[in-house]
Amino acid sequence: MTLDVIGLGALNMDYLYRVGRLLEDDEAVVTESISSPGGSAANTIFGLAKLGMKTGFAGVVGDDADGKRMLQDFQNVRVDISQIRVKAGANTGSVLCLSDQSGQRSLHVVPGANDQLSRDDLDPTYLNQAQIVHLSSFAGERQFQISAELIPELAPSVKVSFAPGALYAIKGLKALAPMLSRTHLLFINRDEIEQLTGREVTAGVEDCLNLGCHMVVVTMGKGTTLKLGGKTVSAVGYIRDTGKEYIIEPGKPEKVIDTTGAGDAFATGFLYGLLKKKGLEECGRLGDTVARLAITKLGTRQGFPTPNELAQRYQERYGQKL
Repeated sequence: MTLDVIGLGALNMDYLYRVGRLLEDDEAVVTESISSPGGSAANTIFGLAKLGMKTGFAGVVGDDADGKRMLQDFQNVRVDISQIRVKAGANTGSVLCLSDQSGQRSLHVVPGANDQLSRDDLDPTYLNQAQIVHLSSFAGERQFQISAELIPELAPSVKVSFAPGALYAIKGLKALAPMLSRTHLLFINRDEIEQLTGREVTAGVEDCLNLGCHMVVVTMGKGTTLKLGGKTVSAVGYIRDTGKEYIIEPGKPEKVIDTTGAGDAFATGFLYGLLKKKGLEECGRLGDTVARLAITKLGTRQGFPTPNELAQRYQERYGQKL
């Protein structure tokens, strides 16, 4: 069996609550709530599978109702789950997510079964038959070390796609350097790259490229200004490889319902484009298109498109066929 992309990362059930505003010490009413299978790499793998890519996942869940639901959600889009281990007596990981009307969110992680992932749970032979291994974070330090030790063991033919998230970005550049040196494609948002490198976006990207990353994709939410080539430009995404840089320009704003997993959705569209042999700018546009669809629904995966839905939205925005 040959797969396009295999994911590795935490598997969490997201418990999402939409509120009027995020609080420091106050009281407010929850206006809407939903539970949804999640986990950063898991969301991206789900999205790619829904777009017709051949995908698999390596990770752990508990032998509870959430674990069963997590596995069923993958099976619904034909993700290979043969390498997801079920830990007896453990609770599946979960995330409490509060999301307000402006799209701001607050995430609180309960690692659960993810903390039981061991090196024996991961089969390099399985991972090595993928074109791309897409890696995201774990809350536990032991699982971070397992991931860091596993990456160098992957075959040279396997491209590593890495979404460190806030949990790994806070560790700093020195701690992540061994992983970044083997990373083909780094997905990171503006706050994370500034925290990881201690520098602004373009300088932080340069640092990551110097460590060995082949390509860095920075997502910037609703958009920000960047200074490129002596000009100030507005961008929702910044892409750079060792030769060129690209920006994804803001379009007409979407009605934001929930931004949870928007970065995972961007990675979905970008990796889809890469697998379809698209240019980097078009990959970025595909990433932005999937993210725009995702944030219009409450719950990370509810807005992920089918191939036809993606093609239609892409043509509407860019006037081009996929």
